[in-house]
Amino acid sequence: MGEWVYLNGTFLPYDEACLSVEDRGFLFADGIYEVIAFQRGWAFRMADHLERLERSAAAIRLPLPRPLEDLEAAASALIARNGLEADEAIVYLQVTRGPARREHAFPPRPEPTVLMLARRVQPLDRAKREQGVAVITVPDTRWHWCHVKAIGLLPNVLAKQQALEAGAHEAVFVRDGRVTEASAANLFAVFNGVLWTHPADQWILPGITRKVVLELAARLEVPVREEAFSVEHLAEATELFLTGTTIRVLPVVTVDGRPVGSGRPGPITRRLEEALNQEMERR
Repeated sequence: MGEWVYLNGTFLPYDEACLSVEDRGFLFADGIYEVIAFQRGWAFRMADHLERLERSAAAIRLPLPRPLEDLEAAASALIARNGLEADEAIVYLQVTRGPARREHAFPPRPEPTVLMLARRVQPLDRAKREQGVAVITVPDTRWHWCHVKAIGLLPNVLAKQQALEAGAHEAVFVRDGRVTEASAANLFAVFNGVLWTHPADQWILPGITRKVVLELAARLEVPVREEAFSVEHLAEATELFLTGTTIRVLPVVTVDGRPVGSGRPGPITRRLEEALNQEMERR
């Protein structure tokens, strides 16, 4: 079976899907996106993803060309067309301001582009999940609207590449001495048995997995503080982990070459990891 994509209301074979050379997503990164997890054909927290898509669209004044329920139905249909109903998969959904002559100002009559791709999730190396991963800290050079899930991700790309070249799994951003999040994940730390994470303001993306982990922490009676902490305070964390749609809960055991706590995934991390896995497996 060949790969299918969804483009502007039509399902097409991957090799036949084409975009304008003047699509504003290509020329200006003028667009937004979501990455939605599917488990055996059903979407995990689809409503949360579509709500965030709507918020991102409103923030950049981008009219969504199709009702949210149509996008939801198309995502599920795309999973089926690609034969991914029995797998762990993701749907990548992108909306741009569409094709128009290259000018910075909005086109007077925009025709937004809607694109979806469906892919099987590549399993994370078991050793990373069992033993934890390394991260490095880097300056947060991103724009001031990190809460918008925009497609302009060059600072994230450069940070991720810097981490890989340093032998680490991820890069953790530091802005004005405060730890914000990672290049492609949210970050949680444990200090004295309390779970800390940066508040959901303009400096981080309010991740869907982050939201679920906070709900699970409340259910497990793990105390939580949504509060920024300094990079110096980060060195005192006894546990650290990343969250994201494809990585779920991923333990971090070193930062800039220094061990986190015992240098092994901690008990709170493991409890939340197990709880999230159970939550995602429940239909």
